[in-house]
Amino acid sequence: MIQLSGAGKRFGPKLLFEDLNWMITPQDRAGLVGANGSGKTTLLKVLAGLESLDYGKLSVTRGVSSGYLPQDGLSLSGRTVFAECMSVFASLQQMEIEMEELTHKMAELDPAGVEYAEVADRFHHLDSEFRNRDGYAIEAQVGAVISGLGFPHEEWNKRTEEFSGGWQMRIALAKLLLEKPNLLLLDEPTNHLDLEARNWLEQYLANYPFAIVLISHDRYFLDVTVNKIVEIWNRGVHFYSGNYEKYLRQKQERTEQLEAAYRNQRDRIEHLEAFINRFRYTATKAKQVQSRIKELEKIERIELPTEEKTIHFSFPQPKPSGRIVAEFHNVSKSYGGKFVFGGVDFIIERGDRIALVGVNGAGKSTLIKLLAGIEPLTSGEYRLGHNAEVDYFAQDQYKELDPNARLLDDLQYQAPRSSNTELRSLLGCFLFSEDDVFKKIGVLSGGERNRYALARMLMQPSNFLLLDEPTNHLDMRAKDVLLESLEKYTGTVVFVSHDRYFIDKLATRVYEIGGGEVHVFPGNYEDYVWRKEGKQIDLNLPTNGHPAANPQTPIPNPQPAKRLNPMKLKKLQDRARELERQIAALEAEIASDEEGLANFVSAEETVRLSTQVEKRRAALSALLAEWEETSQEA
Repeated sequence: MIQLSGAGKRFGPKLLFEDLNWMITPQDRAGLVGANGSGKTTLLKVLAGLESLDYGKLSVTRGVSSGYLPQDGLSLSGRTVFAECMSVFASLQQMEIEMEELTHKMAELDPAGVEYAEVADRFHHLDSEFRNRDGYAIEAQVGAVISGLGFPHEEWNKRTEEFSGGWQMRIALAKLLLEKPNLLLLDEPTNHLDLEARNWLEQYLANYPFAIVLISHDRYFLDVTVNKIVEIWNRGVHFYSGNYEKYLRQKQERTEQLEAAYRNQRDRIEHLEAFINRFRYTATKAKQVQSRIKELEKIERIELPTEEKTIHFSFPQPKPSGRIVAEFHNVSKSYGGKFVFGGVDFIIERGDRIALVGVNGAGKSTLIKLLAGIEPLTSGEYRLGHNAEVDYFAQDQYKELDPNARLLDDLQYQAPRSSNTELRSLLGCFLFSEDDVFKKIGVLSGGERNRYALARMLMQPSNFLLLDEPTNHLDMRAKDVLLESLEKYTGTVVFVSHDRYFIDKLATRVYEIGGGEVHVFPGNYEDYVWRKEGKQIDLNLPTNGHPAANPQTPIPNPQPAKRLNPMKLKKLQDRARELERQIAALEAEIASDEEGLANFVSAEETVRLSTQVEKRRAALSALLAEWEETSQEA
């Protein structure tokens, strides 16, 4: 469908990648990964035809279409949301207009005439094509997509220019999904989506009929949407089958193999050099010396690429608070005539890590602001616990920073006991490297300042952290550092994040905000989703007051809960995950054995490998059977 041959690309003097050979087939679901600045977005633009190659060739099969969604920067105006998305089907709409005109003509013509036959023939031809292209369902398609991406029905007729940048990108994504190009190219498509919209997009992409290549810093999203990882690393492009989790395992194995081969080669080189140096001037050994010199010259040296080191920090721990950190009693919140939620009761205890979830506009940020004391309660009581010290990280936290301060100086002021190396390492982890650390805060972009504000807060955390979208603008490396620090953190955390992996790893409880209420679920997001299967809750905000005040609001019938004991279910899920790990390891071992069989060494080695492959295949069959049975029960 699309093929890159010997492809290479430079960015100024820097070589991004070279010798790339990649055939993209209609079944491909590929995730592009690599360090910041490695060339992921550039490669995506090359595939979209927006950038040219410096080396090699790009071949595209005739009739193949591609659609590209950038990270941001798109702006739409002049039409309503619904009309903007309907514009994707302009040719079908024109066809429908012509069909209406033909219908009127046929009503005026003599059915027995030649002209009527010609008009009728044209109508049937158009009607057949219109039906084949689902012309009668385009409005339903548009409605399904924009609803899935989080646009409530009452906003479908709002003009696009009335929406913020993040919502503009949602409209652009909706148009691209409706166009259904043969190759869908998405650069950070989840950046502007909440959890509900991400979940919908995952399902949509799972059923997408054509090829997809995407960039994402959301591990869970990659795990459930792609079947191949394409990594740009050390100016080369490497391919891994499977999702992101499998890629991490395979990369580790590949790195270990490369390091082992490098050590073996170094041993051989040192042995040859020692022999040559020892007998260089010995006449009786001249032939052997020349033989080893030739062997040395023929060796293709293995190079170990410089790998980014994993950075770990020990952040200072806060003073302990009392057991109860915060309490809400019958709390309500409204903005003028707009009701957000009411009758809210909960207790937050020391060590809780609470994820707030809900559709956009449900009140997640509002609840965090109430806990931070930034917003007043409309009614009810909020009590902060003994020795509880609040630290609030807002989505626009950068506005609180001194624009004239340099990053390194400002961070040193916050953490005077930390060394210069530690501070520079932390800044590097949040994508501020080399001379960037001497920049003034005022010259940074909004996203850069937010990243810095997060790093700054982690140097001196209080014992009650309130984090509103802390994972925005962070790559996987920075998210890992943040996650690791919060997992070790001994205080209490309430946070909003749209990163499923981050929530699953961190949360001990989930507060679902919607329908004017707050529901508390124990466990992480995965546990929350499971429990939701047994109880359907309306997450749409009421239009007038509390839902209890509207007697016409239907109360959904609860679905029967699963009979399986949650403890037993957890054990089954853990066993299924363990089996998946064992299966992946065994598949890798079998592949390695088969690769060994392809390179003949000796008859004994061939027999040994063949026997080993048969045993491992039998073990794999048993594991697969157990995994299938366990997965069905779970």
